[in-house]
Amino acid sequence: MEHHEELHLIVVSPESTLFDGKVEMVTLPGEVGSFTVLYDHAPLISSLVQGEIKYREDELEKSIGISSGFVEVRDNIVSACVEI
Repeated sequence: MEHHEELHLIVVSPESTLFDGKVEMVTLPGEVGSFTVLYDHAPLISSLVQGEIKYREDELEKSIGISSGFVEVRDNIVSACVEI
């Protein structure tokens, strides 16, 4: 069985936790364009604009539509606080 390096993605809104789990990659709608985070990404903090957070979980592409928010990437944990 092939081993994938994994990220831990947490997406929360003021109302609820929208996703909390292991993913292979995540693409986020940044203010200057979408960007993708893979395993061992450099730490960053970014604001998010209206669009979709797209992620791959168990080789399936999934997405969450958002209106705004921000994200922190640190130690293979991607934490997004969003408005939907």
